[in-house]
Amino acid sequence: MFTGIVAELGEVAGIEQRGDAARLTIRGSTEGVSPGESIAVNGVCLTVAGILDGTFTADVMGETLDRSSLGGLTPGAPVNLEQSVRLADRLGGHLVQGHVDGTGTIISRSPAEHWDQVRITLPASISRYVVHKGSIAVDGISLTVSALGPPGGETWFEVCLIPETLKRTTMGTRQPGDVVNLEVDVIAKYVERLLNGEANQ
Repeated sequence: MFTGIVAELGEVAGIEQRGDAARLTIRGSTEGVSPGESIAVNGVCLTVAGILDGTFTADVMGETLDRSSLGGLTPGAPVNLEQSVRLADRLGGHLVQGHVDGTGTIISRSPAEHWDQVRITLPASISRYVVHKGSIAVDGISLTVSALGPPGGETWFEVCLIPETLKRTTMGTRQPGDVVNLEVDVIAKYVERLLNGEANQ
């Protein structure tokens, strides 16, 4: 479990293709990290397979490569990193599982004096879980939805990025056309399933 509060910007140090899977080597802080622990890389929960000289490796299966933007990473690319939260830690963002629900594409970016407004496509299959002023994780960053596309029209949402987010995460350099990982609020999915279950009884 994660909070969507990015701890640092890491860097892809290497990618080893393994047929329908890949092994990523990521450069970033490994203090206190042990093999078997979870780290979110651009919002995708990965298991640390090994640690060496300020890098860690993680295996990514085909399902994850297909459903997320990790398959498009290249050596040198920056990535958002967050270690899993402990039960005693403060929940600074919202509950994030690191299980990507889909990807979106940045449509536009509008800089203001002290913040940027970013519009991102929203897959129709998950749009019902996204609400105005609700939470969504974009590349593992806990963000508040500031606007939604009109009902019956193109599905998109907007987020407003403060200077700290622009400085500390990949969203500071993302541009129109870039693909990002999306994870909706898991509580909304559980509520929907419970309600559907009751309706079918």
